Amino acid sequence: MGNALIVLAAGQGTRMNSDLPKVLHPLGAAPLLAHALTAGAALAPERVIVVAGHGAEQVGKAAAVWAPEAEVVLQAEQLGTGHAVRQALPALERFEGRVIVLYGDTPFIRPETLEALAEATADVVVLGFEAAEPGRYGRLVTGPAGLERIVEFKDATEAERAIALCNSGVISADAATLARLLPRLTNDNAAHEYYLTDIVALARAEGLSAKVVTCAEAETLGINTRAELARAEALFQARMRAEALDNGVTLTAPETVFFALDTHIGRDAVIGPNVVFGPGVTIESGAEVRAFCHLEGCHISRGATVGPFARLRPGAELAEDVHVGNFVEIKNAVLDEGVKVGHLTYLGDAHVGEHTNIGAGTVTCNYDGVMKHHTEIGAHAFIGSDTMLVAPVTVGARAMTGSGSVISENVPDDALAIGRARQVNKPGLAVRLMEKLRAEKVRRQKESK
Repeated sequence: MGNALIVLAAGQGTRMNSDLPKVLHPLGAAPLLAHALTAGAALAPERVIVVAGHGAEQVGKAAAVWAPEAEVVLQAEQLGTGHAVRQALPALERFEGRVIVLYGDTPFIRPETLEALAEATADVVVLGFEAAEPGRYGRLVTGPAGLERIVEFKDATEAERAIALCNSGVISADAATLARLLPRLTNDNAAHEYYLTDIVALARAEGLSAKVVTCAEAETLGINTRAELARAEALFQARMRAEALDNGVTLTAPETVFFALDTHIGRDAVIGPNVVFGPGVTIESGAEVRAFCHLEGCHISRGATVGPFARLRPGAELAEDVHVGNFVEIKNAVLDEGVKVGHLTYLGDAHVGEHTNIGAGTVTCNYDGVMKHHTEIGAHAFIGSDTMLVAPVTVGARAMTGSGSVISENVPDDALAIGRARQVNKPGLAVRLMEKLRAEKVRRQKESK
């Protein structure tokens, strides 16, 4: 039988003090919601339903990026977790497998934990954890037959509050069982909400089985405040750094490197200090990213070197053995094998052929104020320093441009293009100008006294 995911993402998150829906706050350069969807994807779910409320349109757009197959349903009034899951039931019509309910603000649950939930044999399975400080968590009350009930802290007795086994809120149940029990939930509790956790007691009253699958407390960390988000970011980065090192990536100063949720780096790649990864970066084995680089939406092939102080923006594609040096920015550009871009250059909306050399200060002038335009540079070309390539323009294979040129017309293969003003020397004029300027300075100083 297959699996379905319901991700609860309707809350406003008032303690975040933000206009942005809580589940859209970034963690590892991705919304909190993306972490839950990514973990759940390991189950290859047949259905994915995101329950949205506050900022539903924004939440829906984010869900579409990270789980294009997801269906977004609306919880117009936030009346509790049980009420939220009920909004998803129509989307599960004719689904006969297992349903796992996740939370969009709980980003650290591992795929292995979700697999354990999906494979557990009880009718209802709850994810629990042993809390160092149970605080206001709901408590899992167990007995000889397994899990008996879940008690919210507000409604717990003193004896129940002494229990260290706590509820994460994550639940797994057969779709038919969930559909039968949810309409029977009541809001007869201190918060007057429909608790999803009450289905455990309803299931046990029917003679159904319930059990607990446990995980580390860190997996259940929920984000409710900016301070908690900052702590989560630190935890996320520490995990990503450890994972990179374990996978054979060299981090020369691990504590200064910041990863995104979807960063992929091959074995024997070298990452220097103070490198920041935005979303959508893939680095192949054996590549090197030197200090103080910012990368986003790019691909770096084997043997390529980037930086220091380089910026790769979305659409940057570096083939094998490309060198991008200091203070170089690449955007929506493909650099073929062996291209050299040493320093102080911008290449945007461009294609550069193999083994071409781009001189310092080169700029592809790709924007006319309304439209972006493409620059094509052939293989084995040589672009002189301070060349302005006014797009759309093509520089042919093995062609050259003279330093300081403005190239606004196509350059044929094998040609040398020079597009700069003719130099004129004026004998003695420099000295006369300096004398005149000094005299003017003295005059002004006298007048000011």
